[in-house]
Amino acid sequence: MKLTSNYAAETRLRRVEGRHNPLLKEVRKAFAHAQCTEDGYCAIEGLHIVEEAVRSGLKFRAALFSDSAATLAKRLLPQFGAHVETAILPDKIFAGVVPSETPQGVAALVRFKAFSLEDVLSRAQAGALVAIAGVQDPGNLGTILRSAEAFEAGGILLGEGTASHFNSKTIRASAGSVFRLPIVKAALTENLRATLGQGIRLIATSSHKGTALPDAKLTGPLAIFVGNEGSGLSRDLLKQMDEIVVIPHSSKVESLNAGVAASLVLYEAARQRDF
Repeated sequence: MKLTSNYAAETRLRRVEGRHNPLLKEVRKAFAHAQCTEDGYCAIEGLHIVEEAVRSGLKFRAALFSDSAATLAKRLLPQFGAHVETAILPDKIFAGVVPSETPQGVAALVRFKAFSLEDVLSRAQAGALVAIAGVQDPGNLGTILRSAEAFEAGGILLGEGTASHFNSKTIRASAGSVFRLPIVKAALTENLRATLGQGIRLIATSSHKGTALPDAKLTGPLAIFVGNEGSGLSRDLLKQMDEIVVIPHSSKVESLNAGVAASLVLYEAARQRDF
């Protein structure tokens, strides 16, 4: 008798009952520390995020399902290659692995696409680079990444003190954009010219002083710097900027959210490129 693809996929599901199972411990640790596993896989969760990872062509190493999400397993398993380890867990055990308070019953280990600094810098002609220097809130970082993809940014530079793009909150807020953007960690402190080269204009966002956003020239190769939510960019970084851009807003509001400010500047840069 010929097996259907769904039945064949379901037979791959391994039953895991113990919370100390090595795979579960590995996934739990990756979530808790917002880091990749020793072999370079990131933990993700949620139906939409897992589907975005599949759509983005990421390599899967493992997929976990809760008992209450058995129907999701039937739907998703045929999309995974035979090499992907799959397991089904009691709801309580699954909830202890993932960080969400209301888990959707699916999690996975995936490998992000790797990029070098040279890869990202070479894309400055295609769209603005976004240099993130000290954005600590994972939700803000995810929002910036989502807007960066929406407005066709060339790539992302993650500086010191910035939240991890492997953080589950960052991944969720990015709505999957983190899987597709060229992202690399880079030193964004002293001597930026040595890091980024001479042909890229450096643009900073500010809450108070600078060129009004509608009047700023945001064409050509440029890097838009986004600073810490509370203190913004350091003085050392500001001194190295070619231009500081301010977003006009009501004086009743002290400043804009870092994710919102970055999104507005990215939109204006894209508009000026006639994207």
